[in-house]
Amino acid sequence: MRAIGVDEFVDWGEVLRYNASIIRKEIAMDVKVDRCSDEQLKKKDVFSWPVWSKEVSRFDWHYDDIEECYFLEGEVVLETKDGQTIQFGKGDFVTFTKGLSCTWDIKKPVKKHYNFR
Repeated sequence: MRAIGVDEFVDWGEVLRYNASIIRKEIAMDVKVDRCSDEQLKKKDVFSWPVWSKEVSRFDWHYDDIEECYFLEGEVVLETKDGQTIQFGKGDFVTFTKGLSCTWDIKKPVKKHYNFR
């Protein structure tokens, strides 16, 4: 009889993907990242919203209102006060909840349409 190791039964890649999805869901309570079709973006009238641009930088931010935005360019890693991170950028539709405090780490210059509600 031979000993069977746990690696023969566990797909560690799947475990890591599952754990990443749990973390993403927890962060998603404060930050929701979606991909929208052109039709959905037009329905929300995203392209009439103001545009904000920012160079590569790192800064703290607090949301006094809900913000919705659509990223035209860039790449961001957002870190919550408890150390969780989420990445988003070009092509993402992102919603930030009211009351969220976080740190923006802009890796590639950002250009986005935004709307506060």
